[in-house]
Amino acid sequence: MPRHIDTLQTPCVLVDLDRAEANLQRAQDYADAHGVRLRPHIKTHKLPFFAKRQLELGAIGITCQKLGEAEVMADAGIEDIFLPYNIVAPEKLYRLKELAKRVTLAVTADSAFVVDGYAETFADSAHAPLNVLVECDSGAGRCGVQTPDAAVALARQIAGKRGLVFGGLMTYPPAGDAPSARKWLEEAAEKLAAAGLPAKTISTGGTPDIWRAHETTVATEYRPGTYIYYDRSLVARGVATVEDCALNVLVTVVSRPTENRAIIDAGSKTLTSDLLGMTGYGTVLGYPDAVIYGISEEHGNIDFSASAAKPKVGDRLRILPNHACPVSNLFDHVNLVSGDHVVETIAVAARGRVD
Repeated sequence: MPRHIDTLQTPCVLVDLDRAEANLQRAQDYADAHGVRLRPHIKTHKLPFFAKRQLELGAIGITCQKLGEAEVMADAGIEDIFLPYNIVAPEKLYRLKELAKRVTLAVTADSAFVVDGYAETFADSAHAPLNVLVECDSGAGRCGVQTPDAAVALARQIAGKRGLVFGGLMTYPPAGDAPSARKWLEEAAEKLAAAGLPAKTISTGGTPDIWRAHETTVATEYRPGTYIYYDRSLVARGVATVEDCALNVLVTVVSRPTENRAIIDAGSKTLTSDLLGMTGYGTVLGYPDAVIYGISEEHGNIDFSASAAKPKVGDRLRILPNHACPVSNLFDHVNLVSGDHVVETIAVAARGRVD
């Protein structure tokens, strides 16, 4: 029989199953209506349970950020994995080669050094050649070649290596600036085609621009991650509403040192220290004027001076975190809930797999 959430010890993560399902279905419906192929990023939930549901709804495969995540998903039976990360250490290249024996795998590279490592590892592979996409910095300032011409040059190197095949282009665009990424990718695709190196796959992503994914017509797939849960940062961007948010953190008030201040049993090891340009470390649901103004490792400081009602010691609160993705990586388990009842408590299988 389902347990009431009041039986849970805090702090803990609650995931509203109905909201998560609605978020997944809405995104897939949008993608289907616009001819967009989704390859969801599992770094948000880190759960084979949800990865398999995304595939059931129509995703063409999944995206993992780290090799360890990909290994967990492969162990769970998922067969099509994109790993958009430079893999450089010999030990990791060995693991990559072993993973490629089990799944349909694609990776990225943004330098000759990375390409050479892949080539040395896969030159004698008896399996299919490793599919390598060129990572492009289209404005986010992270990894990636800096110009379309550099993308063409690296594509040539990949195509000329035994054991590798040039797969296309990948970018993580600057949040909220899909048009600049689109222009970058269009120019690179044109130059690749002119060079006789057509990009079979052009992969872009990001939940902040998910409802504009169809505008990047040159892309062949889209990689959203946080759309399954959403969070405070995406509410602030107008991408979702508080009612769409499926993940929150259940906490307990453990101290009321002053009339207007409360301390909760959740700090940076629970809520993360990500601010993402906002004030406070989350939204206290039911107390819209409260401000989580400070956190230490295991304490959260909340200012209730602007709130007419104030919680008592022992009261439980729900916190909508600024950023859902790192919260998933801070807990061994999450509680899947429907209403106020726990349907199931499951292990976060890829928790800590940042290797």
